[in-house]
Amino acid sequence: MGFLRIRTTVDERPGRLASLATALAEKGGNILGLSVQPDTDGTVDEFVAEIPASAESVREALEAVGGRRVQVVTATAHDLTDEPTRVLLLAARLRSMPWRLPEILRELLRADDARWVYGADLSDLPDPTLLTVPVAPRRAIRLRRVELPFTLTEAARAAALVRLAQPPVEAQGAERPVRLGDGSEAVIRPLTSLYREAVRDLHERCSPESRRFRYFTAMPSLPPRVFERLCDRNHGHSIVAGHDGQVVALANLVFTPDPGIAEMAFLVEDRWQGRGLGRVLGRMLLEEARDLGFAEVRASFLSDNARMRRLLLSLGATLAYTEDPGVIEARIAVGVMATASPS
Repeated sequence: MGFLRIRTTVDERPGRLASLATALAEKGGNILGLSVQPDTDGTVDEFVAEIPASAESVREALEAVGGRRVQVVTATAHDLTDEPTRVLLLAARLRSMPWRLPEILRELLRADDARWVYGADLSDLPDPTLLTVPVAPRRAIRLRRVELPFTLTEAARAAALVRLAQPPVEAQGAERPVRLGDGSEAVIRPLTSLYREAVRDLHERCSPESRRFRYFTAMPSLPPRVFERLCDRNHGHSIVAGHDGQVVALANLVFTPDPGIAEMAFLVEDRWQGRGLGRVLGRMLLEEARDLGFAEVRASFLSDNARMRRLLLSLGATLAYTEDPGVIEARIAVGVMATASPS
């Protein structure tokens, strides 16, 4: 009997994890560790199990119950170390020896190799066994792991550890004044119940088309229960942009039941569109998502919303059509935001 590290991509639906666990149990497996990670085309379930069956028979059993891209590699008893404890010990080592960042990242992700890359070498390669972790505008660490492709969650973990090795960033206050490209100014603040009337006025000033782009219907006003939910920081984090006593934009980061994934959406008053305010709000939401430990942020928008398409592409999104041909889904990997250029 030996230890195996087993990964499979699955469609997120009720009972899928139970089916995988049952398939492993039928092969005599004893599951000793489990993690659930979002990735580019589904959820990756990773098991560490003590199991007498061969890697090939385990792969076949998981594929039979709906697993995709099943990968089985040999593990060791060391892989059973409590993961939070292991990461905290690596963080402590990094604090005392920041020059050993590549080595510590390699240990964090159990990679085969980690090395510095510079300048033109920073461009991402279409190879899932390589992960480039930004450290500075023209400097990064590239990791290689042959047996297991890297996931979005692992990219977010690596980016979080890199931040520990960097100089502390001055804390932002609750109010963040911003100057846009045309010289206009706005102040960004967290959404609270104090802005109930101001948000109502924002909706009334927005055109039916702007409201349709935000809610997929020309909602004339925001229902009180929806406003309260946007204010509830257990469900997400929302911000407003103010100018001259009015709220001119609303941006929302909404938590989802999918592990490591949040969603974002925007409503910008018509006369403030095209000035770059949406991009500023989007970067703030992505920074917030990174600080909260999310691996990916998604957004859905109508296919005729060209302005939203440009905004999301400028934030690094990849786009894909959904089952509804009129709706496009954007996906942004949060872990690569570490060296994003300022707005």
